[in-house]
Amino acid sequence: MMKQYMPRIIDDVLKNKLEYMGAVVIEGAKWCGKSTTAKNIAKSVIELQDPDKKIQYDNIRDTKPSLFLEGEKPRLLDEWQMYPVIWDSIRTDVDRTGLKGSYILTGSTNSLDAEESIMHSGTGRITRLTMRPMSLYESHDSDGSVSLRDIIDQKDISGVSKLELNDLIDVMRRGGWPESLNIDGDNKYKVATEYVHSLINNEVKTVDGSQRDKIKMEAVLKSISRNISTNVKQSTIINDVQNVFFQEISKPTAHDYLNALEKLFVLEYVPATNLNLRSPVQLRTSPKIELVDPSIVIASLGLSKNDLLNDLNFTGFIFENLCYRDLKIYADALDANLFYYRDNKDFEVDFILKMADDKWGAIEVKLGAKQIEEAAQNLLKFKSKVDLQKSGEPAFLMVLTAANLSYVRNDGIYVVSIGNLRN
Repeated sequence: MMKQYMPRIIDDVLKNKLEYMGAVVIEGAKWCGKSTTAKNIAKSVIELQDPDKKIQYDNIRDTKPSLFLEGEKPRLLDEWQMYPVIWDSIRTDVDRTGLKGSYILTGSTNSLDAEESIMHSGTGRITRLTMRPMSLYESHDSDGSVSLRDIIDQKDISGVSKLELNDLIDVMRRGGWPESLNIDGDNKYKVATEYVHSLINNEVKTVDGSQRDKIKMEAVLKSISRNISTNVKQSTIINDVQNVFFQEISKPTAHDYLNALEKLFVLEYVPATNLNLRSPVQLRTSPKIELVDPSIVIASLGLSKNDLLNDLNFTGFIFENLCYRDLKIYADALDANLFYYRDNKDFEVDFILKMADDKWGAIEVKLGAKQIEEAAQNLLKFKSKVDLQKSGEPAFLMVLTAANLSYVRNDGIYVVSIGNLRN
């Protein structure tokens, strides 16, 4: 019996892009649901990772790669980077036919070898989408009573989340992996552990053919996890690997391992904002590091539920990683980007959301209700630093929290429970 498809926010984005582009590439971490989503729209499929057909596919690659494209459209080419010649074949076919919505490609690696094999960029013919594990709204853990679009449009909001702290920790442990939603009991938390195991032992070796030491890679991933949601320097990660996990690692090796995780869509960087400021204060320009799902942090460090309950300060950083994942999914659907702000005096705002029309908003993330007032004052202080004549008034100021209630304060600041939020 086939499992029922759980709708994803990216569904509508993909359908829209297929209306005006010849082909769409869906990229993202393994296990996040790319193939399932693509198959829900595609009318024919070729799975290029099928080992039983490797000899046949190798022959097609070497003789007539256009055969890969034969089938009802839109045609899905799953894990296309295994045969990079497909890219140029699709570009040529789209040029020749002029048809829109002909192909969907999926890939779990931003493969350097594949990119180097491509003759043409595909600009104007092929576009890219990044897919992430499920947001809380997609996994039905958020009731979606508060829309980020409504907040940007300065509409009134209200909601009461059913997620308590215990529930929130459970969904962070489980992560947004679609397969985990089909598993009962504590076994659903093991999916993230298996993902980390596969990542360290298998994926980092296949991303570009390089052989990497799995013990060092595990140490690098643990260091990233220890420093999640901060603008940690690479030198700190190197020191962590050497002094905490007792693994010798050079700067070039650390850079290579970080780059491999980025190619696998596991490691992401939040850039510093470029908003106009009134004062000439020096900004910190190094990006903030996030992982594609908070369960990776928990699994890589081997943290139990009690560990998270007993260290709510660190759990707050993991919660920020969860909020980043969800905000990024919702922002992508709204054609918006996420940044963060931090100056050389360590004054920080967790996220700055910027829309394509230059509207912007500032977001502070807080785990507990007692921190809401502090976060609100921080947002007002940040607003006072911005040259509003150049950047315009913020569309919104928001405290995103694990508390239950969503509402608008008397000063206009939105307080939003992550258990209510959607795009």
